[in-house]
Amino acid sequence: MSKSIEELKSLTTQIRRDILRMVHAVNSGHPGGSLGCTEFFTALYGKVMNYNLPFTMEGKNEDHFYLSNGHISPVFYSTLARFGFFPVEELNTFRKLDSRLQGHPTTHEGLPGIRVASGSLGQGLSVALGAAQGKKLDGDSSLVYTLHGDGELQEGQNWEALMYASAKKVDNIISTIDYNGQQIDGSTDNVLSLGNLHAKLEAFGWIVLEEKNGNDLEAVIAILERAKAETGKEKPVVIILHTEMGAGVDFMMGSHAWHGKAPNDDQLATAMKELYLEAPTDY
Repeated sequence: MSKSIEELKSLTTQIRRDILRMVHAVNSGHPGGSLGCTEFFTALYGKVMNYNLPFTMEGKNEDHFYLSNGHISPVFYSTLARFGFFPVEELNTFRKLDSRLQGHPTTHEGLPGIRVASGSLGQGLSVALGAAQGKKLDGDSSLVYTLHGDGELQEGQNWEALMYASAKKVDNIISTIDYNGQQIDGSTDNVLSLGNLHAKLEAFGWIVLEEKNGNDLEAVIAILERAKAETGKEKPVVIILHTEMGAGVDFMMGSHAWHGKAPNDDQLATAMKELYLEAPTDY
């Protein structure tokens, strides 16, 4: 059943609560980027992407999603659970021994919703392009979606894939770049500036869209729908989505310090008060 915008907005808060509780429970994980991408995941699975349940690995005649920056697995796992791919209670097992919810997504345990192991940065676009071309060969008109970190674009394989996509006219793919300006060692500008990313992507032959309000759910839905309208024009489509690392939790926002650090007990309590829900459905 389709959810209203207000229901989806409430769900973004619930997902943020899940993210923080998951990383706090094992004192490890990546909350910053996960919090920043919550609206993207909620929009994608709640309004934009066409998929079926129960999940099948082949996913013929349905859209696929590939997470390239696999370290933000908390937001991915929470989203999948909240949209019915597997029981919400399984979030309790995050990063524990023998769990299907490892720190970076893997496929060998058969977790529904995961089609590729990711976490070695820079590889997701190459995988997704193979899937997109496979759909074309199968006569499947569905789309392939990807998500990448901005720091991840410092990996050279991305640029080979970007060049390949336009050269081969792969026009059934929509890639999104989480442009929060932060990576594990500091700001992307200080570590290795991406320069004029919009111009670079256009120069590589992509249709480039940009959204400055990447933590506004309705804006994210709108830019993804606009991107869908641009597919099928013999060019791949990319969205530069400006987000805030740590979005939704004041003391985490805008700092690379929370890229890969879990909150302590007091910090979790503070965050839970900020992420207030009248009737939370915490696992």
